[in-house]
Amino acid sequence: MRRFITYTASLLILLLVASCGDPKPSPGIDDPSKVKFAKGADVSWVTQMERDGVKFYNSQGVEMECMTLLKSLGMNSIRLRVWVNPVGGWNGKDDLLVKAKRAKALGMRLMIDFHYSDSWADPGKQNKPAAWADLPFKELKGALVAHTIEILEALKGEGIFPEWVQVGNETSDGMLWPDGRASVNMKGYTELHNAGYRAVKEVFPEAKVILHLAGGDNSPHYNWLLDGMAPYSAQYDIIGMSLYPEPNNWQYVNEACLENMKALIKKYDKDIMICEVGMRWDQPEICKGFIIDLIDKALEKSDDRCLGVFYWEPEGFVNWSHYTKAAFDNGGRPTVALDAFRD
Repeated sequence: MRRFITYTASLLILLLVASCGDPKPSPGIDDPSKVKFAKGADVSWVTQMERDGVKFYNSQGVEMECMTLLKSLGMNSIRLRVWVNPVGGWNGKDDLLVKAKRAKALGMRLMIDFHYSDSWADPGKQNKPAAWADLPFKELKGALVAHTIEILEALKGEGIFPEWVQVGNETSDGMLWPDGRASVNMKGYTELHNAGYRAVKEVFPEAKVILHLAGGDNSPHYNWLLDGMAPYSAQYDIIGMSLYPEPNNWQYVNEACLENMKALIKKYDKDIMICEVGMRWDQPEICKGFIIDLIDKALEKSDDRCLGVFYWEPEGFVNWSHYTKAAFDNGGRPTVALDAFRD
């Protein structure tokens, strides 16, 4: 018996020593180098669609929950927008928590996208929330900070830790107009942005703050805004981009975006995130080619400084949303465009 115990102990020591050698990925475990690159989608519509009875199916016709379906297609990240006091509560705090909990349960990485509005904020409109409309500038900053902290503390209370946080959505001309309209008051915009940055870091010091602009192929505009913010000590960790080419120009748009990306990395020493992409849903093969080309070249040409690509509302098929750049058909199935996210 003693000889058997000695033999067994020796065998265990040998196995332990062997296990300390060069580690090899176990079958079924994601390669960390691949996991590092975010492949994701903004699915903020999903709870509203479910309320309307919408169901989602894989290519074989099997019903699946939307985020689970997207994960099966190769996505590892989810982006969710936040509105301040939205009609019906959609994209408000409670709705956000429902979706964020779902993403966490699936082990997906999370990006939070603050619009600082009661509804859509984009390059054409950056309307203040109604409750903030008449606030003096100092109080406006305070409201922005309080809202940011409230939302992030709510996530933290549920054990949810976003990896990235956007302070504003497509803020190509600032946010919270007119006080933070960059073309009129660059200093005011930068102060508002920096207030949001500090609020994020107060709750989640490790989260990366994204400064998100539209038109990733528009190099002059990125330089105009970022150069304009620089004298006021703009604080951000990542430059975010949107990219929505047409089926007949995506090669040119991709090349312009990639050149812009490389120039921004060199000039500002910041990482890049493609926060939104999309193309007409009825051109899925072309869209697939566009996304594959974008991901491959971003990985190849950015020295690992491009952190990921997110499709905007792929599940929001046109018969429900009237949005023509989703990536599901009207039967609730993903088109082949999303095969671009498979490894």
